[in-house]
Amino acid sequence: MRRRKSSITVHVSSVSHVFQSDSPQTFCYNYSWAFHALVAGIDRYPRKVTTSMGKKKIAKRSKIKAFVKVFNYNHLMPTRYSVDIPLDKTVVNKDVFRDPALKRKARREAKVKFEERYKTGKNKWFFQKLRF
Repeated sequence: MRRRKSSITVHVSSVSHVFQSDSPQTFCYNYSWAFHALVAGIDRYPRKVTTSMGKKKIAKRSKIKAFVKVFNYNHLMPTRYSVDIPLDKTVVNKDVFRDPALKRKARREAKVKFEERYKTGKNKWFFQKLRF
């Protein structure tokens, strides 16, 4: 019996921006003993685009789904990679978790900023799904 090689594709959401990192005690989400960070990242990556595609199809395939979450500091791993995408801190802040409408607005803000950066062509590695 022959054993087949299989490649596993894992979808891992990239954490793009850590807010409140300078003062972790200012934002504690559920537990007073654990420090948390407000994080924005990519949930669904843009699909591959070729030159033979039309403008409408390219626009459709270039969409990004963003998320805004709270992570425990112990679950974040620092790496050498960083992206400087400025998000409006009046829209994306710790108060968005109190109201679903504010959270939708924060996700929309992150989505717009990520799509703007994607269209400029900078940080191409950030907009590709991690495969390992």
